Formats: sequence, C-alpha cells, structure tokens
Amino acid sequence: MPNELDPQVDQWYAHLDKGQRFYVTAVNEEENTVDIQHFDSDIEEFSLDEWRDLDIELSEAPESWTGALDITEQDDLGTGVTDTTPDDWSEPGEDFRQPDK
Repeated sequence: MPNELDPQVDQWYAHLDKGQRFYVTAVNEEENTVDIQHFDSDIEEFSLDEWRDLDIELSEAPESWTGALDITEQDDLGTGVTDTTPDDWSEPGEDFRQPDK
C-alpha cells in the first residue's frame, strides 16, 4: 500500500519494515527525486515513485541526532569539555602505579 506522506526537507521518518530512521535532505521536483540521509550517515536517493512505495511513517528526531551528521567529538558540538580541571591532568595517575615490592 503506497504511503501518502509528502517528503519534507529536515523531517525525520522511520522505516517500519527496517526499524531505521532517516531524514530528507532535499527534494528535487524537476527531477522527481528525494535525497535522504540515514541515521548512520548513509545517503540515498529515491524517485518520487520509489518514495511512495516505502513503508514509512513520520518520526521524531533521534535522542542523539549527531549520528546522522558524523559528529563524534564533543567539541564538534560547539561546547567545551567542562567536567575536568587543570589539576586533573597534572596529578600523577596513582591508580596505575606499580605496587612497591
């Protein structure tokens, strides 16, 4: 049964048969194509006819939306690491010292 969802740029969808989420990155009405990016960063293109055949539904963005954008470092999010102090780096690692014999 064809879906009746129109592809919307920046909208998240879920494959009902695969259990995977993806979002639409572009819709080209002249070429009748829909570009999507899966949560794991894979990119795919569908014709509008193929889009209609997908078993999908609207979805919320994943809790960790960084997977689709290949952001792996905390600093890439524009925030600094705030849970350490300079003293944390200057103290010897006592937990890793060899015991005295």
